[in-house]
Amino acid sequence: MSIGGDVLGKDAFFFQGNSLLLPRTTGNAVADWELSPEYSDLFPLSDTFTVPALNGGHAGDISCVTIPAESPLPPGWQATPVRQALSLLDSIPDNSDQIGKMLRAFHIAQWLPESRFCGSCGSKNDGAADADGEYARRCPVCGRTEFPRIAPAIIVLIANDEGKILLAHNKKFETGLYSLVAGFVEAGETLEAAVTRETREEVNVELCEIRYVTSQPWPFPHSLMTGFTARYAGGAIKPDGVEIEDARWFGKDDLPKLPGCGSVSRRLIDGWLKGKTS
Repeated sequence: MSIGGDVLGKDAFFFQGNSLLLPRTTGNAVADWELSPEYSDLFPLSDTFTVPALNGGHAGDISCVTIPAESPLPPGWQATPVRQALSLLDSIPDNSDQIGKMLRAFHIAQWLPESRFCGSCGSKNDGAADADGEYARRCPVCGRTEFPRIAPAIIVLIANDEGKILLAHNKKFETGLYSLVAGFVEAGETLEAAVTRETREEVNVELCEIRYVTSQPWPFPHSLMTGFTARYAGGAIKPDGVEIEDARWFGKDDLPKLPGCGSVSRRLIDGWLKGKTS
């Protein structure tokens, strides 16, 4: 996104809660657009900060503006949930760098208000990211350093010998939507062990041939999603009834509603459909 004026710089993102704010003139394409007025004229109660580029990664710093939930949007602007914006960005060819920038900005935008006070002594952490040479907060009283929180999680595409994959419906999903088994990694646990445990807990299935495929920043709210494939090794499917309401085997010709593009789950499923995974 190209932002006009000297306040924000080239790459900037506007967030309100879990939504990305965009001018309606962009329609469904989250691509290059120009903003001529100063952002302060549009969002007088907003906070702005700069996210430094990752070494060897994104070129140039990222500007971020956060708008209070109660602030009305100016005429011509709309709020698009970040997950939906991710799917829109993913539909634009050669746009992975922009996706990475948005996810990094959104992650930091959520971490900053959560780290206003030191977790050790309770003192106020002044400044946005004020530890010298590192993107972190250092308590001015006790010196404790806090980095943006990142919680590793796993997601796994499970295939059987009949050419089907196991998909599950989480209670939090919209009606009819199915995805892959996923969950957070426990303390002292390897990623592969988490794949085995989560699958056993959620759907009562045993696995073999667990293989790492890919990973993705997933700031909903602060995860790093690691994607795997695995083969079904035994057990009758039994949803846990706590998180998972339904789970079953699906073939390529009878797939239910799937997660949106841009997610690791959809990437793994699309890879399976193309014969690139088990």
